[in-house]
Amino acid sequence: MAKKSRNKSKVELTQQIARSREDLTLRLNRVREEADLSKKIRRSVRREPVPWIVGAIAVGLIITGIVTRKKKVIVDATRRGSKTKSALLETGLVLGVLRIAATLLKPVVMKFVEDKFRGYASRRPPGPKGF
Repeated sequence: MAKKSRNKSKVELTQQIARSREDLTLRLNRVREEADLSKKIRRSVRREPVPWIVGAIAVGLIITGIVTRKKKVIVDATRRGSKTKSALLETGLVLGVLRIAATLLKPVVMKFVEDKFRGYASRRPPGPKGF
């Protein structure tokens, strides 16, 4: 092989190197196209959008199912007693009293707020001199 390459002229070797470079460039471009995953995905979504939409919905449902999975709560049946019932009654009583108090105090609070805002509305900001 060494003898054959020696016998070739400089022009032939230059042409062979140029062809090799072109071939290498073409192969490298093909490898880049094959490795461009985002371009492949975009092209695939444009060609067949329905499977992609269905897949996205399925992935969303799976993630939602995993995230919102309910924790098991074990209730001790022996603890059911008057404590929970009395606490519920107390809470209901407090909420009822607060609702009645809010209903009775609403006119007083509204009057107070109106008086405060009237004081601000009656004041006018000073205008420019001469007006």
